[in-house]
Amino acid sequence: MADSDEDRDETISDEDVRSPEMDEMEGVDEQYVQEDCLTALTSKDYIMEPNIFVVLKKYLQAGGSPEKVVQLLSDNYTAVAQTVNVLAEWLIQTGVDIKEVQVLVESHLKDMVIKCFDPKKADSIFTSEGEIPSWLAEMIEYPTWRSLFYKLAEEYPDCLMLNFTIKLISDAGYQGEITSVSTACHQIEVFSRVLRTSISSFLEGGEEAIEKNLQEFTKMVCHGEHTYLYSQVLMHILAQEPKGGFNIKRLCQELQKCANEKGLEITPITMALSGAAAYPRACQALSSMLSRQALNPADITVLYKMYSEADPPPVDLIRVPSFLNLLIDTLFRPPSRVNPDHKSKYMYLLAYAASVVDILKKGGRKSVNKEELKPTIQALEKTQSLCTENKASSELIADVGTLFQCLKFPVVSMGVLKWVDHTVSEPSYFKLNTDHTPIHLVLVDEIATNHILLHQKALDLLIRLFEGSYEELDVLVRLELKKKLLDRMVHLFSGGCVIPVVSYIRKCQDTQDTDISLIRYFVTEVLDVIAPPYTSDFIHLFLPLIENKDITGSIKSEDGTDPVSEFIVHCKTNYIVN
Repeated sequence: MADSDEDRDETISDEDVRSPEMDEMEGVDEQYVQEDCLTALTSKDYIMEPNIFVVLKKYLQAGGSPEKVVQLLSDNYTAVAQTVNVLAEWLIQTGVDIKEVQVLVESHLKDMVIKCFDPKKADSIFTSEGEIPSWLAEMIEYPTWRSLFYKLAEEYPDCLMLNFTIKLISDAGYQGEITSVSTACHQIEVFSRVLRTSISSFLEGGEEAIEKNLQEFTKMVCHGEHTYLYSQVLMHILAQEPKGGFNIKRLCQELQKCANEKGLEITPITMALSGAAAYPRACQALSSMLSRQALNPADITVLYKMYSEADPPPVDLIRVPSFLNLLIDTLFRPPSRVNPDHKSKYMYLLAYAASVVDILKKGGRKSVNKEELKPTIQALEKTQSLCTENKASSELIADVGTLFQCLKFPVVSMGVLKWVDHTVSEPSYFKLNTDHTPIHLVLVDEIATNHILLHQKALDLLIRLFEGSYEELDVLVRLELKKKLLDRMVHLFSGGCVIPVVSYIRKCQDTQDTDISLIRYFVTEVLDVIAPPYTSDFIHLFLPLIENKDITGSIKSEDGTDPVSEFIVHCKTNYIVN
């Protein structure tokens, strides 16, 4: 019996229903795939590409010729990577250190990547993988390649592949390295990690960490208004903590200072965080002056009246560093042009900010301690009067006792340091001043003796003076002047400013731009004031100066009883010296 129609339908295969058009379309698709694969396979050294097997599979499945694949890969194989490996092995065999060879190869490769990097291609490779490429995960484990990604991310901030890589680096725990990468500022998760790590390092490392890393930290935080606001709000909250709060507040103020120097308008943020909204008149007066970076009598009068009342605003409101610097500049930077009718108001506000303490309790202010206000005002008045009378150095000697008493107040010392800086920076000052030790430098000594926190400012002033050319002076006079300045540095050294002073002299020696006799003079003076035990940091900086024959050869004795020999023997006997 013949098969039924239904049975015949079941025996019909897919091939029976294929149309010629479908065969033609499939042929076109396979031809397109082959052409696409051949384009890739003709690239130089394509056999080294990570996706070579994927392309080969596509090509062969599309009906491509295996013989043609072998031919193309062979013809286009130039063995760049293998040649580099051979050259590296030759260098090692000739005696070059393996680490040096590795650095040489990696540095050249980094330069080539930076030169040829295409962000669009990087994004396309990244998205085509569909997952994190294994080679990328391996690369971020090495400092060399992480630094490459940081550099590329700075140059191509919109590259998705680089942005994601920065996040991977942060996730891997290397956020401490990302402080200078602006790309991190666009990713809140990465930015928060970097911010936390940076703040922790500042708290643990102290002044040295701030000095070393503040510039990069500021660059990151001041990347935009949103990053600055986020950072300041976070640190403002941390500053309320009883443990370490004052260190965080110092960091906030350093950021404010750097942001002002960069020309950023941060006054609204500063005012909002200080609680000024509760005192609109004071807020308006302060905002006006801070925005213009200039004082004016009308706004000063508003603040003076408010802080003279029985219930004044919080003192923190006017403890804004930029505002205090404006007050000190106005009062002490010659020539002072303060209207005599308003001078007392300027001094009152400066003294109030420097000496008054708000006694706080839960829920608000308990009382205001003004015990130091009156003596601080009196010291400011006496000192400011002496500084603005344009007295000659010989005339100031009669008032040294009064100045020394007033310099016990930190705010007065800040003002005098500003005045001294401006006075001695006059081109003719040292030419006209014939005193053995000018009175203005004596005042710097007294400031250094009384106030440890002003050591760095005093040293900065002395360094600027030491590096002056003074071409109008005779060579011998110039040397004597620089010895006087070195005496001031040794005084700072003996007062506890050890590492910054010795670091500067080491820098002078390393750059070889300072007369060797001056460095010898410094070393001799230091040896007279030091005694063991010594810290490893001090030995690391000072011992190379001592061991330099050009510096100490002429002051050593043959019997080894001189201070130079004794210092060297002590260090090598009691410390591990590299």
